[in-house]
Amino acid sequence: MPAPTRPSPPPLRVETRRVVLVGMVLWALALVVVLLLGDRVDRVWTWTCVCGLVLAAVGLAIMRWQKQG
Repeated sequence: MPAPTRPSPPPLRVETRRVVLVGMVLWALALVVVLLLGDRVDRVWTWTCVCGLVLAAVGLAIMRWQKQG
């Protein structure tokens, strides 16, 4: 006989916009650091930071679009 299970806790309310904005700030800081390091860092890290910022911006646009629709 299976043991009785407890009910699942209610889902947490999370402000996803704030989470994405914090992520964008972190990517921007990483980009600044990579640019300050110059030639000591491989260029793939620069493009990784740029892609992180672009994808976060696209995510914000999609979240805004879904909220309006």
